[in-house]
Amino acid sequence: MARMSAEERRESVIRAAISEFARGGYNGTSTEVIAKRVGVSQPYLFRLFKNKRELFLAAALRCLEETPKAFADAIEQRPDSSPMEAMAAAYMRLIDDSDKLLMQMQTYVAVASADAAGDHEFGERIRAGWAEVWDQAQVAFAGDSKQATDFLGCGMLINVLVALGFPEEHRVWSGLDMSDIRVTSDAKVPSGVQAGSGADVPR
Repeated sequence: MARMSAEERRESVIRAAISEFARGGYNGTSTEVIAKRVGVSQPYLFRLFKNKRELFLAAALRCLEETPKAFADAIEQRPDSSPMEAMAAAYMRLIDDSDKLLMQMQTYVAVASADAAGDHEFGERIRAGWAEVWDQAQVAFAGDSKQATDFLGCGMLINVLVALGFPEEHRVWSGLDMSDIRVTSDAKVPSGVQAGSGADVPR
């Protein structure tokens, strides 16, 4: 079997970090656990990432980067769909990965904690990544900030309800009207949603 390159190993570590940090948060996850999941030693892991904070940041940014890319790819691959329809379906598929959804939640807590502790550089890098998500949505909606806000706001509410584990039949889904954010049958949407036809401070 061919040996993995350093870049391939780095990708494996990031994927493992997303899975572990998603459930354990920053302080609750050891680099030893991440290294073991990948099958490398801790010293080797720290050759790829200088410290735990850098690894957490790489994992968080990877999750953020995948969202605007998924939006852009969906629009390109589904030219017969409206941008809103294509992006909604793409986002539903993204958050079907519970690791990525929970990593989002851990990231928001980490940014707030880091800012409170005076580590503003960490938050600035995450905010820049989130701004890319906003920019992609606004471009897709031809600069319409209201549509971009409605789309992303709906997505964030779905994040919360899914992360909290509300069952599909619960009343909290009943007011979530996605009739203007049309989703197709290949996207997983809780049955109660009205849809269109078609951590601690990371130091």
